[in-house]
Amino acid sequence: MRNTKKAFLWIIDILEQHKILYRISGGLAARAYGVDRELADIDVEIASKDFSYILKNVGPYIIFGPTQSKDKNWDLKLMTLLYDDQKIDISESEAKFFNKKIKQWENCSSDLRSRNMVDIYGKVVPVEPIESLIAYKTKLAREVDLEDVRQLNKIINHSRIDM
Repeated sequence: MRNTKKAFLWIIDILEQHKILYRISGGLAARAYGVDRELADIDVEIASKDFSYILKNVGPYIIFGPTQSKDKNWDLKLMTLLYDDQKIDISESEAKFFNKKIKQWENCSSDLRSRNMVDIYGKVVPVEPIESLIAYKTKLAREVDLEDVRQLNKIINHSRIDM
């Protein structure tokens, strides 16, 4: 049985030990803002140059990469880890994704300093801002992303009403 909390705290500890600038994105970022769908993996963005700093620590858990990876949705440098049955995708902050709305590849360069500090599993960590999360998930338009967008928009609208 996967232990998401344990895997999350493990990888964050490694990143912080090496003083690597990072941010949480993807489904875990959506969950940090209140989305309630099941989590598939932990998505972490780092600078491409920083992969080498953590290889010694994560080596036994690598199931893919680090290498350039391109599928129908993403074109990016990626490393996938499996820790306590939980997948962790570590990707570079400079990437491309396939925008289904306009049917072409689009740059998705992330400024790792653009982030909100959010408590996840009792640890305050940098998380992709909700606006940029909604923007790329809307364009990526996979069913899981569209569900995240629906829930994130409800959360934003609800918080505006409560003010």
